[in-house]
Amino acid sequence: MKTWVKKSIVIMVAFLTFGLITPTHEIWDAFDQGSSNRASIGSASGTGTAVAAETATSWEEESQIQEEVVDYNALLLDAAREQSYIKFGTKIGPKISHEFDNIIFPKIEEAIAMTVASLDEQSLASLTISEKPSGHYGEKIFNVINHATGTDVIRFHVRTEKRPLEGYYYNFHYHSAEDNFMAHHNLGDIYWNKNTPPKWLS
Repeated sequence: MKTWVKKSIVIMVAFLTFGLITPTHEIWDAFDQGSSNRASIGSASGTGTAVAAETATSWEEESQIQEEVVDYNALLLDAAREQSYIKFGTKIGPKISHEFDNIIFPKIEEAIAMTVASLDEQSLASLTISEKPSGHYGEKIFNVINHATGTDVIRFHVRTEKRPLEGYYYNFHYHSAEDNFMAHHNLGDIYWNKNTPPKWLS
């Protein structure tokens, strides 16, 4: 068979299947040996279809398994970290990131874990993290919200404090719905310096 015909067939198959199925070696063997073996092409392509069907079935099973195993706590923590760094901005974030990651964020993780520990799977799946931290000198970092009811479960804040003769500190704390957001649960402090810190989100 002429080379240009072989190449045309390969290009046609690749184009029609968007590159998902490539011609097998049995096809080339059948073309090289002549028309006497064309019956074997049909059985070979049927085998390829069966393998493709098995692959599609196993892919669907894997995707169903992956959908069932969702770590909602990890999703909340990832969103919490992201919103925290959005709040810090590019001026504050790089200067406090080490202390935040090593001291404050593990306590945030602990507070979230304690709160969601008593929730069932459905309630846990309905929890989200608010996406607009406050700017200027506002305290709000993020809230954990029950999306189904629209109510806050936990509110995480950071307050800029000026302490006489020491300088500025960032006080991280949270408020919980368990006590109607009245109590101030301290997570820790990070020292800035004696100069006035920049505004959040800057």
